Amino acid sequence: MSTLLLRFAAPLQAWGSSSRFSVRTTEHEPTKSGVIGLIAAAMGRKRDEAIDDLLDVRFGVRIDQAGRVMRDFHTARSLSGEAFVSDRYYLADALFVVGLEADDVLLDKIDTAVRSPVFPIYLGRRSCPPSGPISLGVKRGLCLEDALKDTEVAPWQAGIWYQKRQAREVHLETVIDADPSEKGAFLRADAPISFDQSYRRYGYRSVVSRIDAVLVTNPLGRDVHDPMEVF
Repeated sequence: MSTLLLRFAAPLQAWGSSSRFSVRTTEHEPTKSGVIGLIAAAMGRKRDEAIDDLLDVRFGVRIDQAGRVMRDFHTARSLSGEAFVSDRYYLADALFVVGLEADDVLLDKIDTAVRSPVFPIYLGRRSCPPSGPISLGVKRGLCLEDALKDTEVAPWQAGIWYQKRQAREVHLETVIDADPSEKGAFLRADAPISFDQSYRRYGYRSVVSRIDAVLVTNPLGRDVHDPMEVF
């Protein structure tokens, strides 16, 4: 097994997992359903086409730059004149490293697709195109955890302005697919089954979140003052 790493950066991202029309929420990191949808679009698949080969890909996210949630009050009007109002939430100034673990043949296909997508790709919603190329390449022979934790393989991607606001040492959170029996595992309702607009279906997946999974040395960081050190 190997791991394909993707860099998700944009002014706005939106990763919903339980939204309704009037309130479109966002998670704090990319969802598996959203990323599989992005890959399927890059491969040129329509919504009613099978995605069976993508469902067993092991998925994980490293949060390199935590964004802030923003709300957009959105209005629309149908052809009949009926007005619709919704609240749409986005992540602003967020940056993630996404990892996909699978066999080399499938990862090479995905890597080729995201570098030259058939359909436009976006980070959760059509209004959120990525800022530049997203592929960081296939890391041969590395499992998902190792690829995300090794900062030589996957350097910290945060912006310079963000790094300057952090401490000399920074802990990065990871959210990774896990066995249901693993300690700390919890369920997420974002495992895609079908993207067919007439019958969209999603299942559950087990994930584990580690808030201090990766330690980064930050030469641009500021010294943290401990108010208790004078005592």
